[in-house]
Amino acid sequence: MQMSNLYKAPKGLIRVDAEVENNIIIDIRLTGDFFMVPENALWLLEKHLKGVELSREFLQSAINVFYLLGIETPMLAREDLTNAILGVKNEISSS
Repeated sequence: MQMSNLYKAPKGLIRVDAEVENNIIIDIRLTGDFFMVPENALWLLEKHLKGVELSREFLQSAINVFYLLGIETPMLAREDLTNAILGVKNEISSS
């Protein structure tokens, strides 16, 4: 099922477009007015989230592991990413 969410973080917007089957992220695309260091970190995060259960516990765990790679998201908290992704459960778009 295609799902999307637009999340207002304290310092920017995060748009999430995801394909979810049986509460598992099959595919995900994150866009918005934020950035990550290194430059390819966003692509790595999207790849890292595939196969993760769409629940706070599993998302937080996956995002915390991702940050262990030395990723930086200036002015964007890990919790913002988690909340933005979980927000797709509330906003379902037709495909």
